[in-house]
Amino acid sequence: MSAARAVLWDMDGTLIDSEEFHWISWRDTMAKEGVPITHEQFLSSFGQRNDSIIPRWLGAASTPEWVERISNAKEELYRDLIHKHGMSPLPGVFDWVRRLHEEGWLQAIASAAPRPNIEVVVESLKAAHYFQTIVSAEDVQKGKPDPEVYLLAASRVGASPDRSIVVEDAAAGVEAARSAGMRSIGVSRNGKYLAADLVVGSLDLLDADAFEILLRI
Repeated sequence: MSAARAVLWDMDGTLIDSEEFHWISWRDTMAKEGVPITHEQFLSSFGQRNDSIIPRWLGAASTPEWVERISNAKEELYRDLIHKHGMSPLPGVFDWVRRLHEEGWLQAIASAAPRPNIEVVVESLKAAHYFQTIVSAEDVQKGKPDPEVYLLAASRVGASPDRSIVVEDAAAGVEAARSAGMRSIGVSRNGKYLAADLVVGSLDLLDADAFEILLRI
């Protein structure tokens, strides 16, 4: 590996606030299937892979074909919502993504989301040129907290784990970063506890040298 430095971004809840669109698309899709879900069920699953979420909601009646149909319908509805309403970055995101790019950091999106979802978000943000690679649900066998997604992202951009910093909003993602041997910045917008090396309520509150300092710890 080279001495390259990399920032590996989670997407949902870190780059963008997609919670409402995900809730609407899950709620409406599951209702059409005759398996209504509560907002609490949705929140407890947020950030996990569909093939982990849906079987729990379907219970004993779950089949691979049913899971796949629900997953496809939900994601199509989610992307339709973004096409219709657009998507904005969370506070501080664009300033940091642009600044890191200008300073020579390599950047990747490493998310449990399906690749078409990531692509439609990146297109909506007009940010494709800032990221060297995308690692999506289709690229890995295990979801977070397994470190596979971040190890693959670092490998693809050519950075070693000890030169890679993960930005996450979920406990499972922070755990994945730690298991990968990477430093992490936690974004805790609602004050929840995150065991990251550095935690902020919003990325616009990060000190100007935050990423540089983390690499020296």
